[in-house]
Amino acid sequence: MRYSQMLIPTLKEVPAEAEVISHRLLLRAGCIRKLTAGIYTYMPYGLAAIRRVETIVREEMNRAGAQELLMPMVQPADLWQESGRHEKYGPELLRFRDRHDRESCLGPTHEEVITDIARREFHSYRDLPVNLYQIQTKFRDEIRPRFGLMRGREFIMKDAYSFDVSDKAAEESYRKMYDAYNRIFTRCGLEFRCVEADSGAIGGSFSHEFMVLAATGEDTIAVCNDCSWAANLEKAAIRPTGTQTEVAGDRVPAMERAETPGQRTVKTVCEFLGIAPQQLLKTMVYIADGVPVAVLLRGDRTLEEVKLKNHLGAKDIRLAEDQEVYDATGAPVGYLGPVGLKIRLLADQEVMGLGPVVVGANEKNAHLRNVVPGRDFQTDEVLDLRQICESDPCPACGGTLRLVEGIEVGHIFKLGTAYSEAMNARFQDQEGNDLPLVMGCYGIGVSRVVAAAIEQNHDDAGIIFPVPLAPFQVVILNLGIKDEAITAMAERLYAELGAAGIDAFLDDRDERPGSKFKDADLLGFPYRITVGKRFAESGLIEVRRRRDGFTEEVEAVAVVDMLRARLDEDVSKD
Repeated sequence: MRYSQMLIPTLKEVPAEAEVISHRLLLRAGCIRKLTAGIYTYMPYGLAAIRRVETIVREEMNRAGAQELLMPMVQPADLWQESGRHEKYGPELLRFRDRHDRESCLGPTHEEVITDIARREFHSYRDLPVNLYQIQTKFRDEIRPRFGLMRGREFIMKDAYSFDVSDKAAEESYRKMYDAYNRIFTRCGLEFRCVEADSGAIGGSFSHEFMVLAATGEDTIAVCNDCSWAANLEKAAIRPTGTQTEVAGDRVPAMERAETPGQRTVKTVCEFLGIAPQQLLKTMVYIADGVPVAVLLRGDRTLEEVKLKNHLGAKDIRLAEDQEVYDATGAPVGYLGPVGLKIRLLADQEVMGLGPVVVGANEKNAHLRNVVPGRDFQTDEVLDLRQICESDPCPACGGTLRLVEGIEVGHIFKLGTAYSEAMNARFQDQEGNDLPLVMGCYGIGVSRVVAAAIEQNHDDAGIIFPVPLAPFQVVILNLGIKDEAITAMAERLYAELGAAGIDAFLDDRDERPGSKFKDADLLGFPYRITVGKRFAESGLIEVRRRRDGFTEEVEAVAVVDMLRARLDEDVSKD
């Protein structure tokens, strides 16, 4: 492709609307243009990068035995009503009525549609297993779309769905997708981790997220420094340290009341009483599907609300308002404690090994000292409720942890039979039993992969595309448009690279060299070939690697072979 023939509307200034690096660079490099909030046009150069991702995805999905199809974006509401998600999914599901007053929605995902296909087409164990996938536009009516392609309302997604005869067979399908996803993101040249994750609105018994590591990621994940374990914070289980011991209550003085006038927070109470946050227990009240429940944590810990929600099996949980706390407990916020508490009380697993501790006295301006869990109060349940932190040991091997930021680009779920039972998608096994299909679901945010790649690969000058995702692998800068010898060599290299199967881009514009250099860096071509004065003087061609700026001058006849070797080496590293 020639620059003179391709629409690449680059911008010199940083757009005011851009909030993160990928958004800024995608706009500046002319990859996308905003139509309205959260909805973008993919311009030719940006679409070329997306097509690179799609090619890798298709090759690996086909290699794993999946079959491609294409389902409608518009879905009838009655399918969502059958599955029970029409109301549960929330306002992100864009609902509308057609001219015949039939209620429909724009598909944010396709579990209902694919299950409808399965119940029509799969009737016997002989029809299974099957894995069907598509690469298609999705729409989710985000309340606050932001960050460009990172969190838009309309986006390109690969979604796949497997159907099996049993849990064991479904786990094999899940493993195939797990392996395929690792190959996909490795081939994309991304630094990523696969993490244990919560299944969220999609549902299912377990799931994994694939996270691209980047400083601007929206999610924090826990990663072990000593083994391959990694997990989203909302899913990360806490490994008991083994250092906690049961406190002998007979060796601790009896509880005593401590006046704490106006001290309502962990920080102020600890400062007032001269204790560390680890010596205080905080009691919080949550409303779970309308029912109050109390949660007990060490003062310096953070509750992981997803763990609480999943344990309770609640559709919705939220922190109670001050009046709701008083109505449920008779105690004011800031002075609530577990001693004598009348509502259901859940304690984090480390709480019962602590003591003596300070807790709220359930009356204004007072706390209790010398409180021993198990002696002075009992809990209804003890479980893992808190958020993991770097001081915790790895749940898998006991090694050290670090918390890093990540961008979710893929998510796989073992769905089980929730959708097939709700929508009556059944088959007959070898014994003639009528059973629900066992399902799996596997998504990749194709357009988001491009944004995540830029978040991970950029510098002050612009994008640094990994070779597998680059729209073009090499840019040839003709710095002497009016010089016949320079132009002839640029054209020759362009033709030879193309014949060698290397995707080359020829900058044949009549522009100043500085502008061409800046645009080449902004657009992120992995390699830059410069044909200019140096060639005219000595016959040498400058070849520069974008990632680290490494530059060589070589004879024209050696350029193609050298680049082929360099590109092969880069891809093997990725």
